[in-house]
Amino acid sequence: MVAVIHSSNSIRNALNYNEQKVQQKQAKCLAVCGYPKDLDDLTFSQKLCRLTHLASLNQRAKVNSVHISLNFDPGEKLPETTLEKIANVYMEKIGFGKQPYLVYQHFDAGHPHLHIVTTSIQADGKRIDMHNLGRTKSQQARVQIEKDFGLIAADSRKLKEVYQIKPVLAQRIKYGKSDTRRAITNVLDAVLNNYKFSSLPELNAVLKLYNVIADRGSEDSRTFQKKGLVYRVLDERGDKVGVPIKASLIYSKPTLKYLETRFDLNEPLKQKQKQHTKTTIDWALERLTNPTLDSLIKALEKDRINVVVRQNKDGVIYGITYLDHTTKCVFNGSDLGKAYSAKGILESCKAIPTDISILKANILQQPQITTEQKNTVVQPAWSSSAIAVNKIGNDPEEIMRPLSLANYTPYQLKRNKKKRKKKRLRF
Repeated sequence: MVAVIHSSNSIRNALNYNEQKVQQKQAKCLAVCGYPKDLDDLTFSQKLCRLTHLASLNQRAKVNSVHISLNFDPGEKLPETTLEKIANVYMEKIGFGKQPYLVYQHFDAGHPHLHIVTTSIQADGKRIDMHNLGRTKSQQARVQIEKDFGLIAADSRKLKEVYQIKPVLAQRIKYGKSDTRRAITNVLDAVLNNYKFSSLPELNAVLKLYNVIADRGSEDSRTFQKKGLVYRVLDERGDKVGVPIKASLIYSKPTLKYLETRFDLNEPLKQKQKQHTKTTIDWALERLTNPTLDSLIKALEKDRINVVVRQNKDGVIYGITYLDHTTKCVFNGSDLGKAYSAKGILESCKAIPTDISILKANILQQPQITTEQKNTVVQPAWSSSAIAVNKIGNDPEEIMRPLSLANYTPYQLKRNKKKRKKKRLRF
C-alpha cells in the first residue's frame, strides 16, 4: 500500500474533485465518519459545511484541507468492507480518528485506491501538526496495515511517484474540449483564493489568462440592471463563445455581491505589496538599453509580471494593468503612480537616451564636487546633530543654548525602580 498526503487551502476543491468523479460514475462515496447523519442522507452542502465549519474555527491556519490517497497493488481485489476498515485504521493511526472525513473509492485508474477528504482543524480550534506526518505516523501506519491485512508491501519510491495525487490545477480553457462549468469552476477556485484584486477589470485581467471572463453585460441589459454576473469562455482571439454560466450556478457562488466584498478586503492587502511591483518595473527599464513597450513586456514576463495593455479600436493605448504573480496582486498602472500608467510607461520608453554621446554629455553637465564637499560628513536626517544644524544659525548665544527636543525624556523618569528595603540584621 502507498499512502500519499496532500494539504492545501481549499476544502471545496478537494471535495468537488471527488464529487465530480462520483457524478461521472468514476468513483463512489464509500463511507463517512464524524457526521451526524448517515451517508445516504447527506447532501453535498452538508458534507462541505461540516468540514468548513471546523476550518473556520482557526482563521490563522492558511492550509486546512487534507486530501489523502491510499493506493493498493493492481493485483489486490479488496471488498468494500475491507477498504473501509483500512481507511478507518489508517486515519486513527495518523491522529485523524476523531476528525470528520469522507472516504471515496475511485475506479479511474489501473489500481484500486481510496481518496479521503478531511480537515486539520480540530473542534477546539487547534491545528493537527502536519509537519513530517508522512515520514513519521503515516509510514508506521502503512507498515502495520500491510501486516494486519496481508497487503503487498510497497516501499519503492517510484511507486509513490506513480500513485501521487494529481492536484486540481487551473488550465487554459479550450472551448469544446472540457466541461464548461467544471473548467470555469477550477479557474475561479485558483484565482479567487490566491490573487488580490480590487475591481472587476483587475479580476478579468487574471481570468483572461485562462480564457475566462466575468461579464455583467451591457448597461441596458437585464443582467446589468439586476446586478447579475455571468462567466464566459473566450476563444484564442478573445471573443466570447459558448453559453454563459450564471455565477449563482457555480459551487463557490462568485456573484457580484461576493466579489465586491473581496474588492474591499483586497485593497489594503494590495498596498503592502505595491513597492515590489514598482521596483521590478524600475529594474526592468534600467536593464533595457533601448526600451520599447514590447521589450518591457517581455522583460517583465521573466520577472513573473504579466502586462495587460488596453487600447481602443484605433489602436491607441489608454490603459495598462500589471499582474504580479510573485505577490499575487493585480494593479492598475495609475494606482502605482503616474510613471507607471500607460502614458508614463510610453514616455519612459522614449525618454531614455540610447546614444552613448548623449549619456556622456549628461555626465559632463553634472556639477563637479569640490574637495571641501568631499570631506564634509553628511549626517542622517534622523540624527540629533542633523536636527540641530537645521534649527540653529551662526549666533554664538544660539549655538550655546541647550537643544530642546520634543521627545526628550529625562533619564530619571525613564526608569521606575522601587527602592529596595535594606535588610536588618537580627541577632
